[in-house]
Amino acid sequence: MGKLGCGIDGVLNEAKFSEPLPWIGVYIAAASLACALAMAADLIHGFRHWKLWFPCKFFTINATSLTIITVAVKLSVDLNTPMPGGQDQLAKLSSTALICTVMCNSMPSIGAMENKEILTNILALGILVITVVVNICIQLGTGVIFEFQLEHALVMFLMLVLLVVLSFSALTVPGIKRFLELKYKKKYEMARKECSKANETDKTLEQKLREALMRYWMMAHTCSPQFVVGRSVTCTASGALCLLSAATLAEAMVRFYLVPGSFKFCMGDSDYDWSINLVLLTQAVAVGMGTVAPAIRWFLAINFRCPTRRRKKGCSNEYRLEEYWIRTLVEMKECPLNVPVRNRLCRRIVHDAKVNFLNLCIGIQAGIVFMSKVIRLISISFMSVILLCYDRCRDWLMKLAPGNSIGND
Repeated sequence: MGKLGCGIDGVLNEAKFSEPLPWIGVYIAAASLACALAMAADLIHGFRHWKLWFPCKFFTINATSLTIITVAVKLSVDLNTPMPGGQDQLAKLSSTALICTVMCNSMPSIGAMENKEILTNILALGILVITVVVNICIQLGTGVIFEFQLEHALVMFLMLVLLVVLSFSALTVPGIKRFLELKYKKKYEMARKECSKANETDKTLEQKLREALMRYWMMAHTCSPQFVVGRSVTCTASGALCLLSAATLAEAMVRFYLVPGSFKFCMGDSDYDWSINLVLLTQAVAVGMGTVAPAIRWFLAINFRCPTRRRKKGCSNEYRLEEYWIRTLVEMKECPLNVPVRNRLCRRIVHDAKVNFLNLCIGIQAGIVFMSKVIRLISISFMSVILLCYDRCRDWLMKLAPGNSIGND
């Protein structure tokens, strides 16, 4: 009788089925590490060039990154492998939190895509997210995931919200690009006129070149679609949601390692064996590394609008829906319907269905922008107290500094 296949008694020999799983765990850890390194590279690139909106140069939403992400989150979609230990249950949660992190981190990359790329990549990401959510719900029902249920439910909710925010933010990209193209032409003409005026003055050639380069650099910098998406209110809100997702994973890990008696895990080891610790470590690092850029985008937006940091306190336009958010949907709604249907009644039904669907999408888009602004205002209200305390403490310490005391004497 061979070691594999059916035995003499006709029973399938399953002894070696689980032997490759530890090495599959190494494969998952390697994919998670690749995500962490790519997000770290974008972080370093942003700091090095002082682009604190952190453009996505190395980690973008494309076929390659989606394949790597699919490998990295395999534990979330593994329906029948026993996961009895604490690290096993935490690794399930870290895989789910990693999806939230990569969606937030790579959100500005949709600004650099063409329309077809946006459609295909968002569809592929949506299929992945829905698959993960369905598989986690199955595992919660069958008992494969028996701890950290509340954490899983919260992270799944954040994942779905982020998918909706990312999808509807992608709808604004074509309109933003057309708007930026017009804005770029106007700025180009203004910069060209300013440069011609500067050439008539008595400034040196070096000063003229420096001023011209500064004008053109600022013009190109502010007209970047990634910059606009990275500074948008939805991207700011996604940074807050990313922080909440990472905090949920951190809370579960702190409770597990500091209060181990509050959990009741099962006896035995998972089939992933020793590799599960490696997976948990790399995914925790990836979540931590990927949260930095969205958190800084969120903090800078809050810091800029915080009343303690700026004199202007009026917020009459905070809840106004800017036209560019729904421009693409309105254009689609007004576009004539081209369907190969000759029957007038059927064409009317299809046209009404299209209008109603797009009206629904416009309403969802308006709701997403409104909720994003609410999240921003809540963040401002929360952070304004902390920033005010920081400013007061800094002023107090500066008054107590030895140099200031001597100068006052």
